[in-house]
Amino acid sequence: MKLSVVIPCFNERQTIAQVVQAVKAAPVKSLEIIIVDDGSTDGTRELLQREIEPQVNQVIYHASNFGKGAALRTGFGAATGDIVIVQDADLEYDPQEFPLLMKPIAEGKADVVFGSRFLGGQPHRVVYFWHMVVNRGLTLLSNMLTNINLTDMETCYKAFRRDVIQSIKIEENRFGFEPEITAKIAKTGCRIYEVGISYYGRTYEEGKKIGWRDGFRAIYCILKYNLFASTSRTTKSMTFTPAFPASPLIEASLTSDSWRESNHR
Repeated sequence: MKLSVVIPCFNERQTIAQVVQAVKAAPVKSLEIIIVDDGSTDGTRELLQREIEPQVNQVIYHASNFGKGAALRTGFGAATGDIVIVQDADLEYDPQEFPLLMKPIAEGKADVVFGSRFLGGQPHRVVYFWHMVVNRGLTLLSNMLTNINLTDMETCYKAFRRDVIQSIKIEENRFGFEPEITAKIAKTGCRIYEVGISYYGRTYEEGKKIGWRDGFRAIYCILKYNLFASTSRTTKSMTFTPAFPASPLIEASLTSDSWRESNHR
């Protein structure tokens, strides 16, 4: 089973190379890495062109900064794997946990898997109290309108069957992507699972970008996509049957040599 990892990045010169190395070291045999540079101005683009392009399957450049949602829309459209996972370029999430997100889909139990920062006993960096409060509040509001029981709607780590994510029209350009995709996924009636993940949160001094305006936008998006918008799809029909048997391709280890053999451009 092939995994496509979509990495949206904007002004991540300090971390993008480390993130790519971490993704390449993930314990997955068949791996496609797609980076979408969203108009970086801090030297990220030049670093991608100079050093990172030969290491990944595809780098796509936006002419301007449109936002995370826009970058993901581009990356999802380019993905060719059986499963698609979002990986932020900021080292807050650990690619070693890809198999945790892939397993319910590979076993034919799920169509979408959310990685929850609030489930399980994985390590969590202690950062902002009010961010936690807002995240839980947004998740609660989203759950009330979708009638699903997520613990972490705003998580970066979301894994999708490729046919599912490519069938949904993404309209939000910025961080409104999270509540939008949650609402639209819930409306399809597909099978959603959660798994506990670790979280290594950044401070604003370390480059964290989300702000209070994005919180208000999230509330707007929760209301908009649950109460006033129909599910927008790029295809006319979808079926949610187990597409994949339990796969031996989700394994506990992967050497860099085997990655290069299966993923070298």
